[in-house]
Amino acid sequence: MYSRTQTSVATNESASGWAALPPEYAIPETAPSLEEARAYCERLARSHYENFSVATWFLPAKLRPHFYSIYAYCRISDDLGDEVGDPRQSLILLNEWEEELDACYAGVPRHPVFVALRPTILSCRIPRDPFANLLKAFRQDQTVTRYQTFDDLLGYCVNSANPVGRLVLYACGYSDSERQQLSDFTCTALQLANFWQDVSVDYGKQRIYLPLEDLARFGVQERDIADRRCSPAFRDLMRFEVERAREWFQRGRALIGMVDRELAIDIELFTRGGEEILNCIERQDYDVLRTRPSISKPRKLVLVAGAAAQALWNRL
Repeated sequence: MYSRTQTSVATNESASGWAALPPEYAIPETAPSLEEARAYCERLARSHYENFSVATWFLPAKLRPHFYSIYAYCRISDDLGDEVGDPRQSLILLNEWEEELDACYAGVPRHPVFVALRPTILSCRIPRDPFANLLKAFRQDQTVTRYQTFDDLLGYCVNSANPVGRLVLYACGYSDSERQQLSDFTCTALQLANFWQDVSVDYGKQRIYLPLEDLARFGVQERDIADRRCSPAFRDLMRFEVERAREWFQRGRALIGMVDRELAIDIELFTRGGEEILNCIERQDYDVLRTRPSISKPRKLVLVAGAAAQALWNRL
């Protein structure tokens, strides 16, 4: 049991943590209506991630509320882990967020995200684990900043990336283990591509996702990353990691032909987008330390058109 002093300290730290985030993230005293909650999730999805709006072009209208609520959950969960600026406060907020998740499954949520999620969970029969596993990853980010082996990093991806794909599958009516495994390959590949894209950004947060065993193998020092020194050894390391991520995208490609046309377009789009990040890294000769690789807007439009065309062709 907490003492009265401990409870007061935790409450103060919680208030301070929420204050570091957008005001609308806070858990309200009373729950909004379902209509208000769904509008909240749609605003959050459309304002925070332009690619999300592009992806939903291809979704049946009836599925969009499910995707908005799932995205809103993932967005706020991620921000609780990354945008508070204090690991201790982040852990407190993540615990409060999980209490709301429990309330959602019990049928008494207050936060608009969970009010909107409740009918999604019921109609799509989504178990609690994928939601909770994401929170495990964001907690891990508060205490673990280095990964010794690639297997250790894959263990992190199990919670940080793979649950998102599984949630999408549940929302679209797929719950079998074969599709979930293929989705895991794609989601892990996307996570790896983002890690290799953001080596300097993550180091600014005191995190290194490149496996330490790989740094040692290629003769790269942490100081090289800190100094943004793209040595020949660092380029060799990144070439190795890029090719490894490509292999994981290839493992997941079979999923595109095992889902309906609308979801196939989305999977094709995100796969192509992730592979294009890897192409960007390659085009700038693997120097991700001085310039962050990014996809231009014209190139994004090409990817969208290509993904739609490919998915349609696969169905002919």
